[in-house]
Amino acid sequence: QVQLVESGGGLVQPGGSLRLSCAASGSTLMYGAFGWFRQVPGREREGVGCISSRDGSTSYIDSVKGRFTISRDNEKNTVYLQMNSLKPEDTAVYFCATTLSWRPACVIRQNEYGRWGQGTQVTVSS
Repeated sequence: QVQLVESGGGLVQPGGSLRLSCAASGSTLMYGAFGWFRQVPGREREGVGCISSRDGSTSYIDSVKGRFTISRDNEKNTVYLQMNSLKPEDTAVYFCATTLSWRPACVIRQNEYGRWGQGTQVTVSS
C-alpha cells in the first residue's frame, strides 16, 4: 500500500513562499488522486486542493486560489504544494493524502482519501 511523507514545512514571513513535497512509496504510488489538507489547533481539518490521477487537473478552495498550486511528478513519485503570497491564516499543519484507486477528477473531500501522510508544520509569521 502507498505510504506518504510530507516535507518542506517551516517558518516563513507573510508574503513569502514555501513548497511542500509529498513523497509516495508503495505498490500503487501515483495512481490515485492527491489532496492537500490543513489543520489548525482548535479548528477542523480543512481541504486545500487536489490533483487528479495522471492528467494533473486541479481544484482549490477559494481562499487559496491564485496563491497555491498543486502539481505532480509521476516519475519522481512526488506531489507538490507551491504556496505563494502566504498569509498568517495559512499557518497550519499540512497533510497530503491519496485515494486508493484511480480518479478521473479530484474532489476536496476528506472521505475520498484513504492514505494520509504525517503532516508538516507551516508557520507564517513576522
